[in-house]
Amino acid sequence: MQNPEQLFAILFIAALLLGSALRLWLAARHASHVAAHRGAVPAQFADVITLEAHQKAADYTGTKTRFSMIGIGLELLIALALTFGGGLQALHELTAAWFEPGIVRGLALIAVVMLVMTLADLPLNIYRTFVIEERFGFNKMTPALFWVDFAKGLLLSAALGLPLVAVVLWLMERMGEWWWLYAWVTWIAFSLFVQAIAPTVIMPLFNKFAPLENDSLKERVERLLERCGFKAKGLFVMNGSLRSSHGNAFFTGFGKSKRIVFFDTLLSRLEPQEVEAVLAHELGHFKLKHVIKRIIWMFAASLGFLWLLGVAMKQPWFYPALGVSEPSTAMALVLFTIVVPAFTLLFQPLGAVYSRRHEFEADAFAATHTPAADLISALVKLYKDNASTLTPDPLHSAFYDSHPPAMLRIAKLQQAA
Repeated sequence: MQNPEQLFAILFIAALLLGSALRLWLAARHASHVAAHRGAVPAQFADVITLEAHQKAADYTGTKTRFSMIGIGLELLIALALTFGGGLQALHELTAAWFEPGIVRGLALIAVVMLVMTLADLPLNIYRTFVIEERFGFNKMTPALFWVDFAKGLLLSAALGLPLVAVVLWLMERMGEWWWLYAWVTWIAFSLFVQAIAPTVIMPLFNKFAPLENDSLKERVERLLERCGFKAKGLFVMNGSLRSSHGNAFFTGFGKSKRIVFFDTLLSRLEPQEVEAVLAHELGHFKLKHVIKRIIWMFAASLGFLWLLGVAMKQPWFYPALGVSEPSTAMALVLFTIVVPAFTLLFQPLGAVYSRRHEFEADAFAATHTPAADLISALVKLYKDNASTLTPDPLHSAFYDSHPPAMLRIAKLQQAA
């Protein structure tokens, strides 16, 4: 009979391999399905999407999907190398030689592991930006800006993440059996703090935000906000074109700090009534409490995971089963972040279903406050300009996509119209 250490190691390897195989299979299905429907525009879009645009979307989707398969393989190799390959044990010995036992050593271990994983993903990120996005005409980022963003991201992650991790490590060592509950409260406070400072502190580090100056559009948007009973601190335009030609609109912040932000690329492509319809959809997420519901689900899941971590880290087989000889609170955190994705992959479709339902509800909300035809025409333009495929593989879409397929989404809006 196998001991718990061997059993958990086998379960983890099986979850990793089966999960990676599933993801690769879904990606291959998706690329094949999109390629098979490349030759003709779906009948519902034949009048508004050219064959050339449809084929560009198919080629863009296929290229991104095939490239993602490399990322899946790399993630598998990194997880195996860090655990059974002795990578984490080696990093532990390295940081142990630098620091005395305690929170500082734990912070060093976590920082080094995160840096290794970030650097491992860096070549893929560079290729994605400067080859794939460049090939299809979406990349506007210069190499200099890429590296500036990379450096800012590292510094910001350190400035925000390391203090949080230090507090969690302290709680794990000092608060006894209920440390995970205190850590959960700390995580909630941290998340709300970051959301509060994001509009005015974090996001301006990467983009410029200017007040919306188009008076007619501003007046149209303000009338929509009044009809919906929504208050925002301001209407802003973000220089998204500095990095990409993709367009979008979003809300940021919460409470009195809520801001409505339009990408400059979005405003340059959509008519005012279409911008209003897109904004009405985003308003629907707030008015229907989708944002609050997602935050509650996130906090509930984090509570469950922290409790599970508290149980796992006390098991004598947890560390050696994953290639680590010396237990520590920091190592427990690292191992848990590697283990959890392998065992939770099959829950992803549930989150996708939940998100797609919210998208349908937000579309319906928009159709009650603006003409459904305006949202339809805006969505068609966005699908075209962002080279989003109109013919995703149904199984791939059901597993991953947070937004409904274009044909289904627009069909429901046409019924509402």
